[in-house]
Amino acid sequence: MPRGEIDEAWIEEAVRRYRRIETLQAEFDQAVATVEVTVRSPDGLVEVVVTAGGRITGVRFLGPLHQRSPRDVAGSVQAAITAAADAAEWAREKLHNETFAAYRPLAGA
Repeated sequence: MPRGEIDEAWIEEAVRRYRRIETLQAEFDQAVATVEVTVRSPDGLVEVVVTAGGRITGVRFLGPLHQRSPRDVAGSVQAAITAAADAAEWAREKLHNETFAAYRPLAGA
């Protein structure tokens, strides 16, 4: 193509791909906000539900607290929250890979 000519087909393809990426990004953002992962502390005392975006949506104690020291309960909560953060990151990466798996960059880009 001589210098100064506009490749209209390439521009149309770029616009079409851009719109598709916008759609995929909206789907990804929606999934990140709604997909939830449930994790438990290693001792099984605390259960945390977290979205792929990292928002904690639920915390439950699965056993009696009166037999445990405050330090032990705090450790269980901390372990569950740490596991929830790791699970949210895993879920985000999985969703991203699934959402954008078919996306291919424009040739020559």
